[in-house]
Amino acid sequence: MPNSIKSAKTRWERDTASKAKNRLNKYMTTSSEEIPALVTPDQLEGWDYLQKLGFPGEYPYTRGIHANLYRGRPWTMRMFSGHGSPEDTNNRYKFLLKKGQTGLSVAFDLPTLMGRDSDDPWSEGEVGKCGVAVCSLRDMETLFDGIPLGKVSTSMTINSPAAILWAFYIAAAEKQGYDRSQLRGTIQNDILKEFIAQKEFIYPPEPSMRLIVDTIEFGTRELPQWNTISISGYHIREAGATAVQELAFTLKDGMTYVEAALERGLGVDEFAPRLSYFFDSHLDFFEEIAKFRAARRIWAQTMRDKYKAKDERSWLCRFHTQTAGCSLTAQQPENNIMRTAFEAMAAVLGGTQSLHTNSMDETWALPSEKAAKVALRTQQVLAEEIGVANVVDPLGGSYFVEWLTDKVQEGAEKYFQRIDDLGGMIPAIEMGFPQKEISAAAYRYQQEIDKRQRLIVGVNEYVDEDEKLEIPILKITDEMVNRQIRNLQEVRRRRDPVQVEEKLAALKQAAEGTENLMPHFIDCAHAYVTLGEMVGVLKEVFGEYVEAAVF
Repeated sequence: MPNSIKSAKTRWERDTASKAKNRLNKYMTTSSEEIPALVTPDQLEGWDYLQKLGFPGEYPYTRGIHANLYRGRPWTMRMFSGHGSPEDTNNRYKFLLKKGQTGLSVAFDLPTLMGRDSDDPWSEGEVGKCGVAVCSLRDMETLFDGIPLGKVSTSMTINSPAAILWAFYIAAAEKQGYDRSQLRGTIQNDILKEFIAQKEFIYPPEPSMRLIVDTIEFGTRELPQWNTISISGYHIREAGATAVQELAFTLKDGMTYVEAALERGLGVDEFAPRLSYFFDSHLDFFEEIAKFRAARRIWAQTMRDKYKAKDERSWLCRFHTQTAGCSLTAQQPENNIMRTAFEAMAAVLGGTQSLHTNSMDETWALPSEKAAKVALRTQQVLAEEIGVANVVDPLGGSYFVEWLTDKVQEGAEKYFQRIDDLGGMIPAIEMGFPQKEISAAAYRYQQEIDKRQRLIVGVNEYVDEDEKLEIPILKITDEMVNRQIRNLQEVRRRRDPVQVEEKLAALKQAAEGTENLMPHFIDCAHAYVTLGEMVGVLKEVFGEYVEAAVF
């Protein structure tokens, strides 16, 4: 059969396709990979249905980790939100929950991400600007005021100080009367991605990895429903990586965390079922679907064959998806609604477990309430009206999708080998290998736009010369910032200073040793020790990381 198809295709190319006109000189994916006009069965020679595809809910999970996927329940609609003070963000959460959001996702401001309190001199001008400011247990209590933490699932995008913010959350839930074993959610907690792409690191790699394993170990023992790390490809992709680079570097980071937890003495099936991933859904519809399918297959094969996991839950690549912020444009921002809708559909057809849809105004500011509601409604229309949630992996068996899934997997595996040849992910990062690869891909992509080899509607094609911005923009006022600083100063006045000193001294002593630091973070949280104070103690012990220049 493949030989007869191959000869027939050769005839078709000669007699029919050669006479057709092409609109562009080159057709390529968002990742600048050239794609053929047609894929036929002969290009899947040796392809085995059961080995490569199988059935939904069964190894190798190419078709999804659930047998009935969204027929069982829709994906979690988890809108990433946070701005100003905890009071402001609490109001936004209640607004989104009222509109039908099914999971909370916290965006923290830059000072919080860097482990600094709101009144730190380095925080000036950034408090509440790219997320919510959280400096102490008081802020976490306010952030979730009126929201029962034992009954909601909360995702928190935080990395270097993830363990401390998680301690605030646990302490806040305990003050609400919940046992920590009841809590459900995710902390991003992916520090290797910070060294590769986002650059919001604090400590050097070794102590940073210790903190991550501390959270994995503590969560395994104390919070069995919590995902203690969400290994993130999103920020790698937003930095300019290709789909293959995003997949390869992210999965390799995940393997590095598995190996670190194994070195601590944890059994793979103790912790691996609670690992999760976070991927970008970019503009190339089919490439993104192929990436998600390849991710599940690679992870299942790796966990079963390399790390010898026996529990099938350890084989599952569970992931959250966010539509591509870097694909949105300041020009003609209403077009971003359509971009986001198609990216969201790719995530759904790719089998995501939860989804955030970006708002049309995010190239200008944090989302307004109206823009956030439109982004949420985009997901709800997908779930209820379009029909894409009715069938599990409806593109499975498409010659093009299967060919592209294989190509993405092959590309990722080549990167795995190159990283292994460098001694592993941490040595590769220290040498600047993934950073250089991403930089080259981002430069190539921008050149393609500049040369009009890649057309962006409203940017280098279909441009409105007299365009004026006509959408409302959310503004972070001085009053929001001043309120946050006043509240922080009030916390310091009202707490017990002797207890604060005792808890910080105990934390420092533990950091100088080898014990798990999570219980100390929770003790500090209950004493209203601030984020900046705990980070300051750890800096004294661990030092601060200064990245070497990479050219």
